[in-house]
Amino acid sequence: MSSENSSADDVRQVWDVVVVGAGPAGASAAYAAAVAGRRVLLLEKAELPRYKTCGGGIIGPSRDALPPGFELPLKDRVHAVTFSLNGRFTRTRRSRQMLFGLINRPEFDQQLVEHAQKAGAELRTGVTVQRVEQHGAAVPDRRTVAVVLQGGETILARAVVGADGSASRIGAHVGVKADQVDLGLEAEIPVPETVAEDWKGRVLIDWGPLPGSYGWVFPKGDTLTVGVISARGEGAATKRYLEEFIGRLGLAGFEPRISSGHLTRCRADDSPLSRGRVLVCGDAAGLLEPWTREGISFALRSGRLAGEWAVRIAEAHDAVDTRRQALNYAFAVKAGLGVEMAVGKRLLSAFERRPGLFHAALTGLRPAWRAFTDITRGATTLAEIVRTRPIAHRALTALDRRQAEARGAAEARDAARDGAEARGETAS
Repeated sequence: MSSENSSADDVRQVWDVVVVGAGPAGASAAYAAAVAGRRVLLLEKAELPRYKTCGGGIIGPSRDALPPGFELPLKDRVHAVTFSLNGRFTRTRRSRQMLFGLINRPEFDQQLVEHAQKAGAELRTGVTVQRVEQHGAAVPDRRTVAVVLQGGETILARAVVGADGSASRIGAHVGVKADQVDLGLEAEIPVPETVAEDWKGRVLIDWGPLPGSYGWVFPKGDTLTVGVISARGEGAATKRYLEEFIGRLGLAGFEPRISSGHLTRCRADDSPLSRGRVLVCGDAAGLLEPWTREGISFALRSGRLAGEWAVRIAEAHDAVDTRRQALNYAFAVKAGLGVEMAVGKRLLSAFERRPGLFHAALTGLRPAWRAFTDITRGATTLAEIVRTRPIAHRALTALDRRQAEARGAAEARDAARDGAEARGETAS
């Protein structure tokens, strides 16, 4: 905690940083702010540990963003990936090195929170944040944010970090906008030892029947996490895809321990990341990889940045300095995660039209498989590959051009049809 005004803050119980949501983004933000010596309060509406719908894949960027000394509670280590195209053209590719690890979110999230607590953050669970206020009777001065809980209790802070998920109330306060919303459905299926052994060290990725959709099987000891994801608005078709996927895998006879669903929201390019002394990160900010919808690494990385910049905002003495620090946070997010998201959006757009091309590349072309393994291990990123590898840049540019031409042709057809209908109406 900063020395200036510390006695006044203690009397008025003003926290330096309040973080809303104790998932990977929130725990990372709380850890980063607490390590800096600030007085940090982490709020979570559920009791921990709690279940979250999530495949639980920990790729290199996630591993690299963990606090020092963090030991991953891995349920399996992946060395092989089986790819299929809606159940067909199946091929397994293997690696001598581990590609990525698999975790259960309740354990992983709990461990992250414990690291934040060890760093000095205080945790309160079972509390629901109704809203934040930066003006009005509840706010004593311009350097303070009021966090209003269900039941009427008000907590005061110099800075607030919203990490309360894709349906974020803090995100609504900031004005976060999404231009991509997807529905993920998942089942946790306990299986006999003989079935579990067949999946040990291997995952399945199935490119699905709906545009931009795919399914996965992630083994975690005696349980298989089986899920699918596709664009929102195709709920019945997405559910049917999951049912058919499970049946095709020979798993329909096993009773799921948990069946769940959730919406993922990917931010629009002009979506804000702050408002006054309030920052958002992770799912609350719509930060995730648009093609794969991988969110853990984006949560960990953006959470750390939000925690670091929340400390600076807490120290800001006026609106100008607050705005400067908030803009610096936005720049840091966009310069790293934003660039990755931009490439991911281009890949998703291409994948929606040509999933077979992606399948053929990953299963038949060594450079594509090498790129996949490098990304999962954290040796590079999608953006870096497109920037530094000419063949990848040319391929993506060609796909962009074909999509633009296809859109132009479709628009021309629509215009011609509308013109024909208009002439018909005039003639009648």
